[in-house]
Amino acid sequence: MSGERVLGKKTLSEETAGSHREQGLFDAGWLRPVFTSPRVRALMTTRQGGVSAAPYDTMNPRPGIGDAPEAVAENRARLQRALGLRSVPLSQVHGTVVFEIDAASAAAPMPEADASVCVSPGFACEVQAADCLPVLFADVQGRGVAAAHAGWRGLAGGVIEAALAKLVERSGARPEDIEAWLGPCIGPRSFEVGPDVLGAFGAALDAPGDRFVAGAVSGKWFADLPGLARDRLERAGVRRIDGGRWCTFEDASRFFSFRRDGRCGRLAACIGLAR
Repeated sequence: MSGERVLGKKTLSEETAGSHREQGLFDAGWLRPVFTSPRVRALMTTRQGGVSAAPYDTMNPRPGIGDAPEAVAENRARLQRALGLRSVPLSQVHGTVVFEIDAASAAAPMPEADASVCVSPGFACEVQAADCLPVLFADVQGRGVAAAHAGWRGLAGGVIEAALAKLVERSGARPEDIEAWLGPCIGPRSFEVGPDVLGAFGAALDAPGDRFVAGAVSGKWFADLPGLARDRLERAGVRRIDGGRWCTFEDASRFFSFRRDGRCGRLAACIGLAR
């Protein structure tokens, strides 16, 4: 896979970027992960491009967290138009359940799960985050896609492996056929954790490994969430991994961060198959 394009920037073809600007579908700050198969459509919102008022300003796609329902509805309509697919959000609980999306299941209210998989064209998997790590998956042949919401609890519990296993099962792909993209999350200079997090990943307090760096405060470490995810993906057989370069906590102009702001909106990471 060749990385990601920032919509509205020169890295996206002028013809495509111009088309999106004319339609008003994408804000210039949204991210567009690039996957090998032309069937795959993927994007991740930033905090720009919507209509919500502070502290959810402006592109909050999440209902039920205090934002005006009409603003959330408009934001979600913009997201759906941008994708050109029906995006299916989840009620996320920091677990490892994987929801399978098809025409029948997509009609249900937000299912309780932290990952989803889809092999049916016309639909998109969607996970939301405001410091946790969103991971998008696609088969190189375009036979299926998946998304996972990986906070430290879900990551340690195996949500990435669960999503990958379900995608492989449903698409007929092998792990080495899968591309993974790591979205914005709290970065390794900002994610301060205690010994409970080290323990969840099986790291020893006296020798925690490369993914945990001791902080200035005794009993605290800085955790590399994208690095931990990369390690787990590689152990599961995934060889094509991109992204993981943005810190939600440090970049307040582009990203929501619950740890930084408390009340805030959510970022949506979506991936689906075109008809």
